[in-house]
Amino acid sequence: MKKKRRKRGTGKQYFTKDTENAIVAYTLTEDNEIRTKLYVKEIKPALDELVDKIVYTYKFTSLSNIDVLKDDCKVWLTTILAKYDQSKGTKAFSYFSVVTKNWFTHQAKQQTKKNKREIEYDSMIREVEVVSAEKDETFIQKQEDAQFWQFLMSEIDSWKDLKLRENERKVLDAIETLFSNIENIDIFNKKAIYLYMREITGLNTKQIVSNLNRLREKYKTFRHNWNNGEV
Repeated sequence: MKKKRRKRGTGKQYFTKDTENAIVAYTLTEDNEIRTKLYVKEIKPALDELVDKIVYTYKFTSLSNIDVLKDDCKVWLTTILAKYDQSKGTKAFSYFSVVTKNWFTHQAKQQTKKNKREIEYDSMIREVEVVSAEKDETFIQKQEDAQFWQFLMSEIDSWKDLKLRENERKVLDAIETLFSNIENIDIFNKKAIYLYMREITGLNTKQIVSNLNRLREKYKTFRHNWNNGEV
């Protein structure tokens, strides 16, 4: 199987690890000059995009004066930016997605109260409902999953600098190939994964398992750090 090169920097990830780090750095300093630089360069573009996506995803586009509301929300986010607390274990992306959605939900309810007719009230409530809970994943979860894979692929790429044995490097290259093409191949179970890896590496299953041990420990460390908000 010919290894496909993974495209880097597709531009689809607007809320990146750099954004997360910039927000944490912002909360940890009281230097206004540093905060301004972090906000303008790293934070504002991501928060602006987040507001636009929340409005579209949760169908707040039907609210009156939605463009004005979006601008108001973006300004409001700057006033609570320093309140984010990384130690609580919540990713900045998740935190600001939730508070932004809640802000627009509140605005929707305020507009609803102004409507005198019940039919208008019911219509507004339907339009501001969260995307159906029956969907496989929520908007926020999908974005977090995308972030996880983005960071994991970067982590795997860094493992290439380790002093690996020849077979370990073959297994690492196979893992990267599988993950880079995960949407284009059918992987149903562990047995199928080993079949693909044998084809890519030319190694037998026992050799693959043996050479996975060191990489498995590296992944456990990455996963632990991710779960604890240290990535």
